[in-house]
Amino acid sequence: MGSMANTMQKKLAFVVGGCKGIGRAISARLAADGFDIVATTRKAGADSQETSETVKASGREFTLLEMDVCNPAQTNQAIAPFLEGEALPDVLVYNSGIARDNLFAFMSSQEWHDVLDTNANGFFNAVQPFVFGMLARRRGRIIVISSASGIAGQAGQVNYSASKAALIGAAKALAREIGRKGILVNVVAPGIIKTAMTDSLPVDKILPMVPLNRIGTAAEVAGVVSFLAGPDSTYVHGQVISVNGGLVI
Repeated sequence: MGSMANTMQKKLAFVVGGCKGIGRAISARLAADGFDIVATTRKAGADSQETSETVKASGREFTLLEMDVCNPAQTNQAIAPFLEGEALPDVLVYNSGIARDNLFAFMSSQEWHDVLDTNANGFFNAVQPFVFGMLARRRGRIIVISSASGIAGQAGQVNYSASKAALIGAAKALAREIGRKGILVNVVAPGIIKTAMTDSLPVDKILPMVPLNRIGTAAEVAGVVSFLAGPDSTYVHGQVISVNGGLVI
């Protein structure tokens, strides 16, 4: 009985971009669900320390990886120990993302490439190396965090919308490729969520566009990730689940 319980407890979630905002909430929720957590960040600091403490408070193990998903060599080196065997994660969450908002007419090449490199190219760098091991094991969950902006588009976010739409397309295509091997691939598309990235937004102008008349919380996004990582979503595959209060219907 005891050995069976120990085996059941050995669940690992790998959260790319797992120490700030939505990513931190995902790490915390999956730890509460019984997953040990590997979380990545570009630079360790107060955010990663707080995430570590939260995960450990749930009685789970926490591993921090410093890496920039835009750097393929650095990313490959960081994730190499987790690509096979018992170290291969049961759940892989891609949550790395940045915004560099500007009207397209005034957008710089740097603003365009920074966002596409992190949000879209980073997905390839950080997720593709795990797929072969998941195929060999014939199970796993890949959960991609996109955005309402990737579904409907948003003025001032041509770069961000393009990158988040790319994630949806990539996840849907990947779902068709690897679903037969027992690997579930889904997308969560948050709307306006209270994080450091949205603190500067004009909330009074935004709320009239949200039928629920409030901005969302990172915990509400993490709850959907929890569902997709758990036992009740075994026939949910290739889907985009919006968490946006009705902003995009």
